[in-house]
Amino acid sequence: MPTSLGVLQARRPTPELDRSSTPVNRSRGVQTPFDVQILAETGLWSRVMTENTSSNIKLAIVGLGNCATSLVQGLEYYKDAADDDTVPGLMHVRFGDYHVRDIDLVAAFDVDADKVGKDVSVAIESGQNCTIKICDVPETGVTVQRGRTLDGLGKYYRESIEESAEAEPTHDDVVAALKESGTDVLVCYLPVGSEDADKFYAQCCIDAGVAFVNALPVFIASDPEWEKKFADAGVPIVGDDIKSQVGATITHRVLARLFEERGVTVDRTYQLNVGGNMDFKNMLERERLESKKVSKTQAVTSNLHGELAGKISDRNVHIGPSDHVEWLDDRKWAFIRLEGRAFGDVPLNLEYKLEVWDSPNSAGVIIDAVRAAKIAKDRGIGGSVDPASTYLMKSPRRQVNDDQGRKDLEVFIAGEGGADLQEDVTESLARL
Repeated sequence: MPTSLGVLQARRPTPELDRSSTPVNRSRGVQTPFDVQILAETGLWSRVMTENTSSNIKLAIVGLGNCATSLVQGLEYYKDAADDDTVPGLMHVRFGDYHVRDIDLVAAFDVDADKVGKDVSVAIESGQNCTIKICDVPETGVTVQRGRTLDGLGKYYRESIEESAEAEPTHDDVVAALKESGTDVLVCYLPVGSEDADKFYAQCCIDAGVAFVNALPVFIASDPEWEKKFADAGVPIVGDDIKSQVGATITHRVLARLFEERGVTVDRTYQLNVGGNMDFKNMLERERLESKKVSKTQAVTSNLHGELAGKISDRNVHIGPSDHVEWLDDRKWAFIRLEGRAFGDVPLNLEYKLEVWDSPNSAGVIIDAVRAAKIAKDRGIGGSVDPASTYLMKSPRRQVNDDQGRKDLEVFIAGEGGADLQEDVTESLARL
């Protein structure tokens, strides 16, 4: 796959996967030597899982924008990836019992008149979608259904798209559609600020018995009342707010932690993001941006121990989307600066720029989140799937450092750390 952003063009196909890398031995979700080390340390290397698994994962998507486009293309792109290959873009080719090709799209919802009523393969190249095209997607046989609007369309969305004239579905309509399609997991890709709409679909999933992956910064898995609703219903939720594979948040978070681990005090930091997609245009409406700023800020400061630890509103921390630059299309440019003090209180500053295609950068993480949600469902785990949420999401109900988060996730994949870890976290949070 191309590695230089300068040569990528929107909707331009990329070459075949390079499968020349040296294979690594694997065992149920083990994809790298690091994973082998983790399982060896935890004594789970030779464990064989016995679960109530089905052969595939029936997936529903809410919001057929750029992120959904990358996800749908990725399911096609990686369907023939070998279990013993290390491939660009995936942390796990096989995640537990589930290969990427085991994810089957069975339902989709949107409110854009240019997408509703079309096959998903057509809808993902319609409307304002502008992400890079990594492969052709054959006809899926899944027609985009009219979704519920509520607060899902902000000012700039309404200026950019035409809302479908079809009647909006009721709660019972959506629940029935999920049940009729046999949906196992629903991914919610609604625009930032869709508080009511996101909670509408969350409740539909609870009532339909469908696992919920909350990809946007509306606090559901991390909200005690909502998390309890999922737990009481025995329905898994992975959330909140998807992390990119290597994005502004994860690099900022890791480097800030590195400063502290190496004895450097972090005095102040900023992260400024610009992009050209509808996500960035939507966030020009600052009233819709509040939860996004909170999510991105706490993802970084929760990983610190110094004066900025846990800070969300502080003059020395500024993290959030900054502007919309239309010609960037689905590319995002992040400008990050950390200022600190090292030996003898001597200043030590770091500044860097990250350039990514925004939507593909999260698609591989979502693929893991979907499979984690299905594994939790197979195991009868309801509520927040903490081993997945802590590593894959910006705002889980429990924040841990990324090394521990990765270890917890691999242990969960191998068949441990599920219900027991959920109970430990729930009890710990109840004591706070």
